[in-house]
Amino acid sequence: MTTRRLVLTRSAAIVGAASTGLLIPQIARAQGNKVRVGLMLPFTGTFAQLGVAIENGVRMAINEKGGKLGGREIEWFKVDDESEPSKGVENASRLVQRDKVDVLIGTVHSGVQMGIQKVVRDSGTLCIIPNAGVHAATRALCAPNVFRTSFTNSQPTLALGKTMVDKGHKKAVWITWKYAAGDEAFEGFRDSYTKAGGTIVKELGLPFPNVEFQALLTEIASLKPDAVACFFAGGGAAKFIRDYAAAGLKGKIPLYGSGFLTEGVLDAAGPAADGIITTMHYSDALDTPRNKQFRTAYATQFKMQPDVYAVQGYDSGQLLVQGATAVKGDLNNKQALYKALEAAVIDSPRGKWTMSKSHNPVQDMYLRVVENKENKVIGVAAKALADSGAGCKMG
Repeated sequence: MTTRRLVLTRSAAIVGAASTGLLIPQIARAQGNKVRVGLMLPFTGTFAQLGVAIENGVRMAINEKGGKLGGREIEWFKVDDESEPSKGVENASRLVQRDKVDVLIGTVHSGVQMGIQKVVRDSGTLCIIPNAGVHAATRALCAPNVFRTSFTNSQPTLALGKTMVDKGHKKAVWITWKYAAGDEAFEGFRDSYTKAGGTIVKELGLPFPNVEFQALLTEIASLKPDAVACFFAGGGAAKFIRDYAAAGLKGKIPLYGSGFLTEGVLDAAGPAADGIITTMHYSDALDTPRNKQFRTAYATQFKMQPDVYAVQGYDSGQLLVQGATAVKGDLNNKQALYKALEAAVIDSPRGKWTMSKSHNPVQDMYLRVVENKENKVIGVAAKALADSGAGCKMG
């Protein structure tokens, strides 16, 4: 990370150059040497491991192609966004205005992404979103310079409704945390489930990140739906899964969810997770040569197993490499760069995917069931699924 002292020294050099009339050539030359890549990710706090996995994936994809972007060396700039929305604008501005990055890769937390979105829309800096699923980023606040390599919050659940109705579950209860990601995940479930002929008998919610599920589980038991669908993630998801089983609902009322319900929590959830069915754009157990090759290479390099976040980071790196190669390293050739990114076909461990008109992945959603601490793939819930991009006007 650039220290304050280095920044001051650089500023002094620029002021000195200005007095000799060398300012413009010096700055132009500095920009011409290396591509400046900014990583704005959580490296501390709840989502720290996600930030690490994404960075690992980005670097791995670029290193596989020789460690350069369009023939140019890379200078990296890192900011820990701490998953703190109130610092989003300030942190993104540091990378864009102080460090003059050519591309900003970030972030995980949707609230922080809204801050990044403001800064990159105002500045025109290329931004690649490696996780945050907030709808606005590729809907109402979409922009020609913003591309997402992950998902929208409603994409996984958009593949869930038909699956449940096909299994004979005509009446369902929905339960989630009441915050943006939960609300947006509900949109996908509501639209797909009602379209397939299902009826949502009750929506249940509790404030994020509250994990006192008991009263709501009692209510589910009394409602006796055919199935329950939900959106939870992380430690809260593991507790929900355990509490669901402890309340006597496991085995009686099938549990379904957005894939994040069972991502990275199966050790903590234990046997209570067995039988849960989820829809997701990736599974560790995806039985393809591409995924096996990726998983082996990642584990060898980083001495840890990759997850969906590592895959999204990897695909962010792949996308950037394709774009930079197309413009021979000239990231200032924005029209050609955006055209290349829009036309990219990403050969991902999750399966090949393309960009939608609103710059969000058009991708397969897999049907997965938990068996013995593994998300086993049992089919494709939806082929080439696109987010609606509603309200997106490029310009």
